[in-house]
Amino acid sequence: MAAHLSSGRVNLTALREAGRRELREFLDKCAGSKAIVWDEYLTGPFGLIAQYSLLKEHEVEKMFTLKPGRLPQADVKNVIFFVRPRLELMDIITDNVLREDRGRSPQRDFHILFVPRRSLLCEQWLKEQGVLGSFIHREQYSLDLIPFDGDLLSMESESAFKECYLESDQTSLYHAAKGLMTLQALYGTIPQIFGKGECARHVANMMIRMKREFPGSQNSIFPVFDTLLLLDRNVDLLTPLATQLTYEGLIDEIYGIQNTYVKLPPEKFAPKKQGEGGKDLPTEPKKLQLNSAEELYAEIRDKNFNAVGSVLSKKAKIISAAFEERHHAKTVGEIKQFVSQLPHMQAARSSLANHTSIAELIKDITTSEDFFDNLTVEQEFMSGIDTDKVNNYIEDCIAQKHPLIKILRLVCLQSVCNSGLKQKVLDHYKREILQTYGYEHILTLNNLEKAGLLKPQTSGRNNYPTIRKTLRLWMDDVNEQNPNDISYVYSGYAPLSVRLAQLLARPGWRSIEEVLKMLPGPHFEERQQLPTGLQKKRQHGENRVTLVFFLGGVTYAEIAALRFLSQMEDGGTEYVIATTKLINGTSWIKSLMEKLEPAPF
Repeated sequence: MAAHLSSGRVNLTALREAGRRELREFLDKCAGSKAIVWDEYLTGPFGLIAQYSLLKEHEVEKMFTLKPGRLPQADVKNVIFFVRPRLELMDIITDNVLREDRGRSPQRDFHILFVPRRSLLCEQWLKEQGVLGSFIHREQYSLDLIPFDGDLLSMESESAFKECYLESDQTSLYHAAKGLMTLQALYGTIPQIFGKGECARHVANMMIRMKREFPGSQNSIFPVFDTLLLLDRNVDLLTPLATQLTYEGLIDEIYGIQNTYVKLPPEKFAPKKQGEGGKDLPTEPKKLQLNSAEELYAEIRDKNFNAVGSVLSKKAKIISAAFEERHHAKTVGEIKQFVSQLPHMQAARSSLANHTSIAELIKDITTSEDFFDNLTVEQEFMSGIDTDKVNNYIEDCIAQKHPLIKILRLVCLQSVCNSGLKQKVLDHYKREILQTYGYEHILTLNNLEKAGLLKPQTSGRNNYPTIRKTLRLWMDDVNEQNPNDISYVYSGYAPLSVRLAQLLARPGWRSIEEVLKMLPGPHFEERQQLPTGLQKKRQHGENRVTLVFFLGGVTYAEIAALRFLSQMEDGGTEYVIATTKLINGTSWIKSLMEKLEPAPF
């Protein structure tokens, strides 16, 4: 089931197994039949750790979504709430418990499992509501880093960026440090830690302190990772704002990938029957899982979208040729061999059909005039053209009332590519946005300014051209079909975050000291002592393994760029990616949006 987790240099199945073991132990504490009441946000991440079959083995008979009112009827002995530690969820749980019919026989036992940590505040709240005593087991389940793929881990903490940069709340950084300690317990101490940014510094400090406070956590495992690179999202605010141009990145930009699943418009996936016309088209969205367990997807996910079509047509020819083979199978042995390959061939054919349909859906959008105009403006900003004045295209989009998030992404991109906007330009944009979309968005604009995304140019100097030239962030001659540089993922722009990882591996950050000082937050290096006998002797030609941890979110295009570096012949480094959340520009800006609700009188 989880073969794709063990396909990379680091076998991430061990991490998934540790999560499953902890879950089994908790379920076994609640003896008898069980119903789980889910905080809806947790069902996706949990699905990547344990399928329903595992829960069933441990007497879970019913599952419900957490909502106010009476709990649904279920003839079970235990009711377990799986929830994040949030006060608004505690109110719903209180309502559920108070409405429980105490006269019923036999009575149901209540338990609560906080994910990823128990919260004193929440328990105090339940106590004040008079229901804390109703819970027999009150425990926590540390779902910190969830394996998404053979080289990808995410905490799926949707508000981490906002908490860190707007609310100065370091809870998610503590969870990141805890997750890294769990990784070290499973895969050995990471000897070298590099970092850039305030949050990176905090996480490294917490890790060092945790190691000091729990000396027993030193384990005698050969280190799997050579280096840990901690990167703050605000060191590179530009990358998530730009439109991703890889296959996986575009699927996420257009449809949104949630916990490796995507929901697509069903009409492209309806089986075509002769002479039936368009009747009985499915209405339910088509739900597909996207990960490297699927051979074709693993091959095309990180390619620039313009290079996907030729791969799909090549595959179609190979598959139809394979099916033609059956006409040449004469002997019993040949027929038997053909039949044994049939399941694999049919899976390949259905996979090809799905991805051809997805590619057609995406192509309809990428060939539209609006997509092209939007991309042209983005690329002008990123290459440093006209970043210091009001942009006509943005003004037109506001006048035509295009989606607000699209406007905010472009305006923030312009601001970041100009190290802030001149006050006059910034005021003009703000006024236009508030007059067109409503004054309730004033809080959102304030949040974007606090996060450093949309701000006035303070120093009077625009550092971006220097950063762009030194780090080679813009490449004019990009090869989308057979790339030779990471800039292919945005058709010209090389993600700053990934360029930092690339330069750290070779020739080292000393070569870019000046630019590092221009980027926000400190940069640092720490070494962790390894117990004697565990120092790694690298075999000739063996690659180093670096874990890159993005604090505040990472995009699929950045992941594709790191995978490209891993696969380079002379790269010498393989990357595993960890993050607080998988994001794209839309979901990221959405997490910072706030709406002023009208007063209730």
